[in-house]
Amino acid sequence: MGVQLSRSGGRRGNAEINVTPFVDVVLVLLIIFMVTAPLMLQGMDVNLPETSTQPIRMPNAPLVLTVTKQGEYSLARKIVPIDELQAKLEAVFEARGSKEVFLRADEAAPYGVVVEAMAAARRAGATRLGIVTEEER
Repeated sequence: MGVQLSRSGGRRGNAEINVTPFVDVVLVLLIIFMVTAPLMLQGMDVNLPETSTQPIRMPNAPLVLTVTKQGEYSLARKIVPIDELQAKLEAVFEARGSKEVFLRADEAAPYGVVVEAMAAARRAGATRLGIVTEEER
């Protein structure tokens, strides 16, 4: 409901508050928060016990796929060529109950090499792919 003011000049003013700019700002902030909220989640640093057994024989230990800055792939601390990576992951998944992989990539690793590792894990049947990060200091 607006209040109409009458002046001697015959001009009438509208005293309603325009909420359109406020709604626009709120919607933009909502979109920004929806996009950035998932990016604020980080992986946790866990010190795992060292053992001499293979990850295939330890179904509860996390499977870690490492990408070095030279672009090499390492699975269970053994270097694996990219053309064998999918087959090795499939064999590990078949022996384990879970199809969860943690990806540790060096920050200097080429982007394409990291994406190749993620694609190989997905083609092998990985249902969950976690990315390991370090906490900022």
